Amino acid sequence: MVAEHVRTIIVSTLQLDEETQFEQDTPLLGAIAEFDSMAIVTLLTTLEENFGFEVDDDEISADVFETFGSLVSFVENKI
Repeated sequence: MVAEHVRTIIVSTLQLDEETQFEQDTPLLGAIAEFDSMAIVTLLTTLEENFGFEVDDDEISADVFETFGSLVSFVENKI
């Protein structure tokens, strides 16, 4: 399942508690202190490697990282 895989990658990248759960409407950007610009770069690279797609610079916006659901939708549209 894409959402679970994305959750695992977020937890690992941000070094959050392994039990951390996300709902579709869980806010990411601005809501999680660890979710800074470096974390976004690392997260994107990890998503690209794990799902086998490439993200162009013009595809990256705050909307993609607004909620867990918006990030999962972005990944699903890329694969």
